[in-house]
Amino acid sequence: MEKFKDWIEKATILLEALPYIKRFYGSTMVIKIGGEPMIDEESKENLALNLILLKYVGINPVVIHGGGQQITDLMKSLGKEAIFIEGLRVTDKETMNITEMVLTGMVNKDIVGIINHHGGKAVGISGKDGNLMEAEKLDKGSADLGYVGQIKKINPDVVLTLSEKGFIPIISPVGIGHKGESFNINADTAASRIAVALHAVKLILLTNVRGIYKEPGREDSFLPTVKIKEAEKQIKGNIITKGMLPKVESCIYALKQGVEKAHIINGLIPHSIILEIFTESGIGTQIIK
Repeated sequence: MEKFKDWIEKATILLEALPYIKRFYGSTMVIKIGGEPMIDEESKENLALNLILLKYVGINPVVIHGGGQQITDLMKSLGKEAIFIEGLRVTDKETMNITEMVLTGMVNKDIVGIINHHGGKAVGISGKDGNLMEAEKLDKGSADLGYVGQIKKINPDVVLTLSEKGFIPIISPVGIGHKGESFNINADTAASRIAVALHAVKLILLTNVRGIYKEPGREDSFLPTVKIKEAEKQIKGNIITKGMLPKVESCIYALKQGVEKAHIINGLIPHSIILEIFTESGIGTQIIK
């Protein structure tokens, strides 16, 4: 019996996941990846396996990715300085061309390639395909950010078609203007809007931190569950700031528009998506209504 101990433990773990698999079968989950989890090779491999598993157990994952560091790195190699205003990249025509090339031509296809290599079926698109993300210039008053856009409308038909045909859609956050021009869209914002349009049960944001803290910097103040009101209170109190701010705001928007739960998790933890979805405690912060 001793030699079967490890096998029995593995079977027990699978059975613990069964109620969650049953509950979420046939549903859509929107997953946004960015930062280190998208650069670290081992994390990308783990992510691909997690997405493939979700698809095989009857869940429809839809992925939106960022790529800010890769854009900055290429700009630097081309001798072009990256300029930011209030955390947003000033995007002139040349920078937009670089952005679209990196997001849609490089980062997107890298993720698609890894998933397909491991036996999944992924297709890469941008927000311009099928007019998925109709956008317009973001108005920041006196600051001209160039081709930084805000979403006017989500047309999810292309994503729904891919999911129904058994593919995992991988989306780069490049929107399309009314003249066919490209706009640089914040990936967190894009993920929340797409989650709402797809009637997703979950919005999951992968980053390089564990989640939300009552007192940032103090590990013992980690919050596994946060209600919308508490999150809004932390925003007003300047506790949630910088890179975490657009993530939490995107989660709040999605929840208020019908998404059941939103999660912020550390994508550098191996198989973080599976651990968050299929275990009782999870590993990150879940934001609830």
